[in-house]
Amino acid sequence: MKTTNKLFALLCLCLAIFGAVSACVAKPKSTIVVFAAGSLMQPFKEIEKAFEAKYPQYDLRMEYHGSIQVMRHVTDLHEPIDIVATADQALIPMLMYATNDPATGKPYANWYASMATNKLAIAYQAKSKYADEITAENWWQILSRPDVRVGLSDPRFDAVGYRQLMVFALAQALYGNDQIFNDFLEGQFTRPINLVDLGDMLIIRIPEILETTGSAHLVMRGSSIALNALLEAGEIDYAFEYESVIKQQGFEMLNLPAELNLGDEAHEANYRRVTVKLDFRRFASVEPVFNGELIRYGLTIPESSPNPEGAARFFAFFYGEDGQKIMADNHHPLIRPIEGDHLELMPDALKGLTGD
Repeated sequence: MKTTNKLFALLCLCLAIFGAVSACVAKPKSTIVVFAAGSLMQPFKEIEKAFEAKYPQYDLRMEYHGSIQVMRHVTDLHEPIDIVATADQALIPMLMYATNDPATGKPYANWYASMATNKLAIAYQAKSKYADEITAENWWQILSRPDVRVGLSDPRFDAVGYRQLMVFALAQALYGNDQIFNDFLEGQFTRPINLVDLGDMLIIRIPEILETTGSAHLVMRGSSIALNALLEAGEIDYAFEYESVIKQQGFEMLNLPAELNLGDEAHEANYRRVTVKLDFRRFASVEPVFNGELIRYGLTIPESSPNPEGAARFFAFFYGEDGQKIMADNHHPLIRPIEGDHLELMPDALKGLTGD
């Protein structure tokens, strides 16, 4: 009897060990790599958690950069990325359609979905200098004062960066002052950012080397989202940011006039008057030109995606009820029904999403 009990105990032990070993060698999770604009960080972190809870077989790996940097990771650095989400949908055809993957000879993308809109605004805190004075009529004067620390997103890497320069250029006509742009930027950089006013067109030129001077009251970072910690700590007084992010972070917000906020369809013709050009080649094969237009975020699955099936599942989840709710709760509702460019080229599994 004792022998039988010992054998039974040994059998149980073996089964337990086998089960533990089996668990250790369980099938690894399928990785989905998502590169997104920094302004999507908060809602995408919530989407990551909800997606992995619903689909535990997947491991979402999120990385956030300025929108131009997101593009570079695909087209110049050739990194294996499954989902690209940018704060400027125009970057996708400009940089991904126009650049071929050296491994396949095909463009990195040939379609995108218009994800969401937004508006540009000014973030600040109650303790910011002149917070009790700033208005929609005098903000440009307040931000040009030498004792006011203003956060600036680098226009070479981030969509907020070139969009905030567009705001200053467009402000000149709105407020009847042709020195607004220069008053804000004069003496701030070792090499100047220049504005060429052609009457019906405004051209902003960005030098290759963009460094602030020792006496500058502007504080530049690689993306607008990197300025939030500085604003919260009181190291800067104001920063341009998207309305959705300002609301997410709980900052004070100064709404810009519709003629300037790049978020009002009625004024899109006015937005289109301004163009930002880089006075150097930032990308290996494309010379980007950033046009003033309505803010629209874009989403695509690169042709080089190593996990197109997982990417399609993420895309479907994102545009489904759960994804829509998370985005809306973060003050960033999705465009529905889905709009975009060449949606007929989407993966077959996603084409049904465009019909509602």
